[in-house]
Amino acid sequence: MADTEAIRRALHTDMTIDIITTGRRSGEPRTTEIWFMRVDGRLIICGTAGSITGGRGRHQRDWMANLLAHPEFVFRLKESVDAELPARAHPVEDAADRRRIMSADETAWYREQGESLELLVERSPIVEVELLDEAAGLWP
Repeated sequence: MADTEAIRRALHTDMTIDIITTGRRSGEPRTTEIWFMRVDGRLIICGTAGSITGGRGRHQRDWMANLLAHPEFVFRLKESVDAELPARAHPVEDAADRRRIMSADETAWYREQGESLELLVERSPIVEVELLDEAAGLWP
């Protein structure tokens, strides 16, 4: 693992990462570039609101569907340091918690895309990241 102090700094300052998930159907590794943010001392990955399709509920992004099927993934830092951290995704389902996250200053960009806070709360994919194994002590 890269220098632990550099990783700690990156977890506090960086934004763009890769997540390496396991394909829900294929079982193959899938890499997605995405932003992460720190909200109320938590590591959060979220996205813009998906569309509701055919009464089936939220339209899931592939990365979110993969994390729901296989919550363990690799959280790859790549801006200020290169490090692959084992992680587990915890979907944020509680409406009040989702509202807190999507109302936070850190998630302002999502609101600025023209989507209402209500739509973001209802439809956005949101997961909290738990770092695992040797990475567990790096956050907060």
